[in-house]
Amino acid sequence: MAVPALKIDGAEVLLDAWPEPAGEAGWARAVRARAARRLAERGAPVRRDEYWKFTDPTSLTAEPALPAALLADDEKPMLDGADQLRVVFLDGVLAPGESDALAMEGVEIRPLAEVLATDITWARELFGALEERGQVPVDRPLAALNTARATEGLAIRVTGRAPRPVHLVYRRSRPEAEALVRHLVRLEAGADLTLLESGPAAARFNSVTEVEVAAGAAFHHVRTQGRDHERRAATALFARLGEKSLLKSFTLTVNGRLTRNEHVVEFTGDEAVAHVAGACVGDGEFHHDDTVFITHDALACESRQVFKKVLRGAATGVFQGKILVKPGAQKTDGYQISQALLLDETSQFLAKPELEIYADDVVCSHGSTSGAVDEDALFYLTSRGIPRRSAEELLVLAFLDQAIAEVEDPGLGDELRERLAAWLERRRQ
Repeated sequence: MAVPALKIDGAEVLLDAWPEPAGEAGWARAVRARAARRLAERGAPVRRDEYWKFTDPTSLTAEPALPAALLADDEKPMLDGADQLRVVFLDGVLAPGESDALAMEGVEIRPLAEVLATDITWARELFGALEERGQVPVDRPLAALNTARATEGLAIRVTGRAPRPVHLVYRRSRPEAEALVRHLVRLEAGADLTLLESGPAAARFNSVTEVEVAAGAAFHHVRTQGRDHERRAATALFARLGEKSLLKSFTLTVNGRLTRNEHVVEFTGDEAVAHVAGACVGDGEFHHDDTVFITHDALACESRQVFKKVLRGAATGVFQGKILVKPGAQKTDGYQISQALLLDETSQFLAKPELEIYADDVVCSHGSTSGAVDEDALFYLTSRGIPRRSAEELLVLAFLDQAIAEVEDPGLGDELRERLAAWLERRRQ
């Protein structure tokens, strides 16, 4: 079927808005050329696309990017523990002078541009590979743009158990800042890494992370998206899991005009585990989209998707989650839940859960609900002297806790709960 001219023209605009990277190795140039060709042939995303029908991508693709007002940086940074390796990006550009030394036992960290100018085997095998695989059966044009043009980011190779988390801190200094950031993460057999991400990043942010988790390795990912009310972001995490490996990814989102977070996970080794979770709270002109595609192509693997959204003041929440079980992927355990708490009658939650199963010895389930605060529970709390708004906030925190419980580190989980409580209190005031 012919691709509409609107999509083709939109792809040309996206590619022309960013310069072609220079000074890279031949293999990197070839990967970028394939990505640019994919985008040019399949086109930019439009509202008529199946996986964009709930989210208007116009503000993610139009040129120039809409500016976003800067907020005063008067809060303690999120996830800012003492024992971590901090890497700072300012307006999407690596800021070595504000970052810690890129050195840690069992972990190799190098700037992306440096890696793409050399011939490092693991990076050559990873860069663009998972993104390209993730384009089937669903087009992911913003990820293809990232592969074609992004020059900022990190290449992280983990050979042992990382003694402390790596924290990517995104700062913003200009209302019109736009950023393309790309990260490559390779965990060798038996390795373990916690990767944290926080900060506003840009007025419009396009981020892609490709993660290869080898046999017996564990990758923990915790991300917070908040502060800026007018920011727009499209992120994608592509992951491939080896035998008995583990991936746990959690994202907390507050504020923002438009956020689209995609997770594309593929099981290629037996007995692997992947948990993808998210919690968001927003009101007013707030649109939040979680799109997840998990492919089971190995024996006895477990996947879990847990997403909770609290919406108010005409806010919109979207969840699109799919579990694909290929032939031969017996003993698959796939679970998916998406729920929204609507605090008024003007907000909406749009959900599209999917199961596609070609194996017969599996346990797969999905559920999706939306509704108002439980009036019985609210009455119980207010009858014991708790003000109605405070009681409502307690019920909101309890509702979100199932998603936050997916965070492995109890200290990080407690910090996320505290920040959510503070956000709700500010909204009350």
